[in-house]
Amino acid sequence: MFKEFIKRFEAKYIPLHKNHAHAYWKASLTGKSEDWAEVAKSQLEITKLFKNQKDFEELVSIKSKNDELDYIESRQVDLLYNAYLPNQYDEKKLEEMIILQTKIENEFTNFRSEVDGKIFTDNEVDRLLKTSKDSKELEKVWLASKSIGSKVYEDVIKLVELRNEQAVSAGFNNFHEMSLALSEQNPKDIDRIFKEVDELTRIKFVDIKKEIDEKLCERLKIDIEELKPWHYQDQFFQQAPKIYQINYDEFYHEKDLVSITCDYFSSIGLQIDDLIERSDLFEKNGKNQHAYCLDMDKEGDIRILGNVKPNSDWMETLLHEYGHAAYNKFIGRSFPFVLRDPSHIFTTEAIAMLFGKFALHPRWLTKVLRIDEKKISEIENDAYKMIKINQLVFSRWAMVMYYFEKELYEKPNQNLNELWWKLITNFQLISKPENRNQPDWAAKIHVATIPCYYHNYLLGELLASQLYHYLVVKIIGKEYSNRYSLYNEPKVGAFLKEEFFKTGAYFHWSEFIINSLQEPLTAKYYVEQYVMN
Repeated sequence: MFKEFIKRFEAKYIPLHKNHAHAYWKASLTGKSEDWAEVAKSQLEITKLFKNQKDFEELVSIKSKNDELDYIESRQVDLLYNAYLPNQYDEKKLEEMIILQTKIENEFTNFRSEVDGKIFTDNEVDRLLKTSKDSKELEKVWLASKSIGSKVYEDVIKLVELRNEQAVSAGFNNFHEMSLALSEQNPKDIDRIFKEVDELTRIKFVDIKKEIDEKLCERLKIDIEELKPWHYQDQFFQQAPKIYQINYDEFYHEKDLVSITCDYFSSIGLQIDDLIERSDLFEKNGKNQHAYCLDMDKEGDIRILGNVKPNSDWMETLLHEYGHAAYNKFIGRSFPFVLRDPSHIFTTEAIAMLFGKFALHPRWLTKVLRIDEKKISEIENDAYKMIKINQLVFSRWAMVMYYFEKELYEKPNQNLNELWWKLITNFQLISKPENRNQPDWAAKIHVATIPCYYHNYLLGELLASQLYHYLVVKIIGKEYSNRYSLYNEPKVGAFLKEEFFKTGAYFHWSEFIINSLQEPLTAKYYVEQYVMN
């Protein structure tokens, strides 16, 4: 019964998956409304497949006879059930959701900040926020970057309402609860982990925030009480300001970041040159300004979209995205199509974060970029402090996103602008600008287009620290230190390919982590790496 079902399913789904991936890739490159219409059309075809009530009833029947299935069949049934369940919803409303989300994504793709009649790309906004010392200019640029929120927030709220209706129809209280449950996460467990990380990092962050504020005031020549959100060198304060005199960008100026990325992964036994050839990595008119990894066919055609500039941010992004890509590349092709995904979205985030951090790592700079040891020694201590500060700043931002989305779906009719700034004040210790009452929350693309996902970034960070400790101690056989770059350690690549990547989604993520790292997911290595040392 199952064998017949999966054969029919794959025959229908695989071509639809490939068609949607190609449509999405094309639209991301052109930004044309007609191409985004094709994305919506292809997504609707996939939704209709998972909407099929007859197929769902057959799947439920198969699931009820789980004892007749072997493990690999049972695993596929569980994942397919989680994919079919939320689509047993009103077809017209499903179509409305897809059209709305595509419309919003198109708005973000084509959005450019405008200041005094001048248009700025995201790269240019980020550069100005990091380099300008003019508070008025910083305010204008920051406010302009938030203006996308006013363009999309009504559609986002409508989308939230539809998603909640969908969740209730599937037997859940709201979409946030459903999203976690259907991605094999227990909402209570995620709440517990976030509470634990908050408690473990809060005191340290208070000290760090005080240091950040003092350094920024000194740099900008303003008083503490004059500090505003636009002074923190990032649109959302999800990265730490450059408070130490380290110009990482000088190390990457006029460097070929793509070749550096390829060479680094090659040094640890992960060949990605074929993935680079398929990617589109530089700015174009109309092109999506962000970066992502897309597995086109689960057969090796994996691509990265980027807008690379020779700076540290894009070095980090390339290492991050090709971490994702390497994971997908080395998933075993002998597994059924349904299992050719990472064990969980946060396990692939862990890999991406593990590698992304090396862009600012002093030992990585000396070994990979061949930066003079004497020059690195002058910045080394501050550099490691900066890595820790950056990580703690990000952890607080992840908490804003997690709790905002949780409350957004629990109480969508509340004052969301007020909720947004309440959480920012609590977790990031930044106050709302006076008289500010705009939908700044809607300026974060993830809220609209990648809903209830952001908590996986922090889970990924916890796992990245756990994995890094394991690689240093168990795989390359060193005493633990956060000062290893893993460069030229082919044992690392061999372990990742055989013990981390290969099994794909064969195991539930909790079992997968125990199998790979010999213990369950824990925050203790994260604390060891970023709080205690």
